[in-house]
Amino acid sequence: MPIFAVHAIDRPGTLQLRLDHYGAHRAYVEDQEAQGITVILSGPLQSDDGELMTGSLFVLEACDRAPIDAFVAHDPFTQHGVWGEVRISRFHPRKTKKTAE
Repeated sequence: MPIFAVHAIDRPGTLQLRLDHYGAHRAYVEDQEAQGITVILSGPLQSDDGELMTGSLFVLEACDRAPIDAFVAHDPFTQHGVWGEVRISRFHPRKTKKTAE
């Protein structure tokens, strides 16, 4: 099945908005298996010093791009204007490293 990378950058000045909708966003991400999407990797992008969340990164598996587009469109961060620019790219992983959680 194809894998897609979703790189979403928060709009400037939306940190409080992100925090306000974080719970709904997390619940939405956790429900994606039922929508035909496997979340391989997800997490917030951060400033270089690690102090601020600046966006989101996902690596997702789905049958094609349509469910990925729907995932982005219906995410609470999209619905509430947290994300500004969102890029979706098909991704072909060549190497992975097992990491501790």
